Amino acid sequence: MKTIDLKLLLLLFFISTAAPVQNRAMAALPLQISSGTQVVKKDKAEKAPAVQKAEPVISKGTVATDAEKPLPPNASFRFWSQLVLLLVIIYFGIKFGGVALGLLGGLGVTLLVFLYGMEPGKPPIEVMLIILAVVTTSSTLEATGALSLIVKFAEKLLRKNPQFIVYLAPLSTFFLTMLVGTGHAVYPLLPVIYDVAIKKGIRPERPMAIASVASQLGITASPISAAAAAVVGLFAAANMDVSLIDILKITIPACLAGLLVAATWSLKRGKDLANDPEFQAKIADEKQREYIFGHMESQDGNIGKGSKTALTLFLLGILAIVIIALFPDVILPLDDEGKHLKMSIVLQFVMLAVGAIIIFATRIASKKVSDTNVFNAGMVAAIMIFGIAWMSDTVIEGNKPYILSMISDVVKAHPWTFALAMFCASAFLKSQAATLLVIMPLGISLGIPVPTLLACIPASYAYFFFCFYPSDLATINFDRSGTTKAGSWILNHSFMIPGLIAVWTAVAVAFALSKLL
Repeated sequence: MKTIDLKLLLLLFFISTAAPVQNRAMAALPLQISSGTQVVKKDKAEKAPAVQKAEPVISKGTVATDAEKPLPPNASFRFWSQLVLLLVIIYFGIKFGGVALGLLGGLGVTLLVFLYGMEPGKPPIEVMLIILAVVTTSSTLEATGALSLIVKFAEKLLRKNPQFIVYLAPLSTFFLTMLVGTGHAVYPLLPVIYDVAIKKGIRPERPMAIASVASQLGITASPISAAAAAVVGLFAAANMDVSLIDILKITIPACLAGLLVAATWSLKRGKDLANDPEFQAKIADEKQREYIFGHMESQDGNIGKGSKTALTLFLLGILAIVIIALFPDVILPLDDEGKHLKMSIVLQFVMLAVGAIIIFATRIASKKVSDTNVFNAGMVAAIMIFGIAWMSDTVIEGNKPYILSMISDVVKAHPWTFALAMFCASAFLKSQAATLLVIMPLGISLGIPVPTLLACIPASYAYFFFCFYPSDLATINFDRSGTTKAGSWILNHSFMIPGLIAVWTAVAVAFALSKLL
């Protein structure tokens, strides 16, 4: 096996900062999704005259065209200096938190345009619109109390089976995320998980850390998440016939497998509370003992009269999306070009319609929807993606020939490095939708086989790597025992090992499934 050049691996590590947008995703030769199933290219490239020396037929915007462009003398300096600038922007964005990452991304685009004379890329408008539609409709669940209804059901399940809390807690948060399309709905469940664990004498870190990880792992397994819709849109832009169902039949079982393996590891993590000297020292103090073992009320709000109605309508909306994804040829009308509407567009108007029907049916005040925690968290996520993905696109689109000349051979020879690049991207971008927008189009333009691309999707979750994500911080705060920790050395926090186990097990299972399905 050839030795991989260190410089190329370094480029893969930092490729998290560069992104071609979905409508610039490049055409590739026919690829195989599964045995006997071929992804059919639909552009006009196949009619182009043959190129001499039996080289692949190329069309405008393909990898071969970009790779053949002459590189300017300062191409290396321009790319690496812009990469450093992007890393600085991401660092301060994470440091300030919240919408700062998006705002600083806009600052980065400004600097690239005026200092380097670059043409600005295109912001991920479609993904942002999906986030707005899904989050707004999911917020109606919180406003009507339907989310509280779901949490109450999960709470009953957890309290009835406390001995299985390490498995049931992450399964509950995983399926909650699958249902509502966002991991920000997990917060009401966290105090319940803590209360059940501490009352049973189980180290709270064991179920709580993996529950937080599972809440984010479920995003790519959700039919209404922005991440899943982004992948569908990217493949559609590249004229590849990959449906939402093709994605979910890989991500759902793969992510579930990763969750269960990580939960099994968590069963014995850390010391039992009875043998933990730090914990025993805390409860020796009467006030601390009362605080640690005192009843923690679940943060689930009040269940309203229209809660069941809202939940029923929401579930019917999700069912409608799945049915449309299964039978698009029968249900969806054709556009001006004779093609069926993209699922990424369908997801937007269907989710908005579901939200509107819920408001009509429950008579909930619209102001209550915009005041919910889910709505606020979703809007922050949209702004974050807006700025940082825009800057990332500007960097890669302006340096694409140089990037492709550096990484093409490595990625083709070692497909796992593409998953590593996606993992590194997510650690910085802290959004699976943004990560997929950053990395997936590059894989398409490199001609990486579709099964490999699908198998790498679970690697888009790595923002547990640095313990700054809201759900992780909330988990630490809800653990009164102090067993769930942020770590004193940045990387030695409670989420690192279960996160690594869950993600890379999911990737391994996804690779296996992509060859079978």
